[in-house]
Amino acid sequence: MTRSTAFRSAGALFRVTLATAIFLLGALGAARAETAAGCSPDPQKFDWTQPGFDPSQLQLVYYRCTYYDADVAGVLHEARDWVEWRASSAHNPALVLDIDETSLSNWKVLYQNKFVYIAAGPCNFSRGSICGENAWEQSARAPAITPTRALFNAARRAHVTVFFITGRTEGAAERRATEKNLHLAGYGGWQRLYMRIKKFDGDPSVAPFKTWARDDIEAHGYTIIANVGDQWSDLMNGHSEHIFKVPNPFYFIP
Repeated sequence: MTRSTAFRSAGALFRVTLATAIFLLGALGAARAETAAGCSPDPQKFDWTQPGFDPSQLQLVYYRCTYYDADVAGVLHEARDWVEWRASSAHNPALVLDIDETSLSNWKVLYQNKFVYIAAGPCNFSRGSICGENAWEQSARAPAITPTRALFNAARRAHVTVFFITGRTEGAAERRATEKNLHLAGYGGWQRLYMRIKKFDGDPSVAPFKTWARDDIEAHGYTIIANVGDQWSDLMNGHSEHIFKVPNPFYFIP
């Protein structure tokens, strides 16, 4: 999900029990391949003195370092079960995936910029610097969210056609970078990437564009059996048999 119109929010944190977290992480694999920025390999040794963050922001970092991976894995596990079960009986089954904070993780930028959206400028991860999000997207370095990639691969094995719908703005450079990032992150063999086109630029919400894109997929004869996103604006207005909301308390997009 693009953050160019995002309203940052320190909303309610998602929780699972520690026992459930341990089970999900062991059974499904963590959503990160390495220790996330701001985290410790041992969650019980979380550093509450990290400079530049207010207490509510540190709560978000703590959630990212502890429960987030298991919460994401739980949602994607349910989505995978549904897709694998429904695939054989649906007519031309399709899966729709959002990109940012659903398929690709921008946590490194969120942490570096302390949850502030900074569009322009270079992307620098040295101490005290910032990362311009346009430069970050052009770098095509966002890592995959592992359980989403597992869902993607399971859908492909089940002969489900996969579409990406993102609020990132359509443009030649933007499209090249986004497609490159998806391929580098292990997403290969999808059908089409929908990026936000100019006719929707005046909308305060991304929901009309995403609704239009799903309607277009259906108009081409597909049955969208699942729609997965981290924002409610990814999921509203129908055109999907089942929706799956990935947790994201880090920012909100209408």
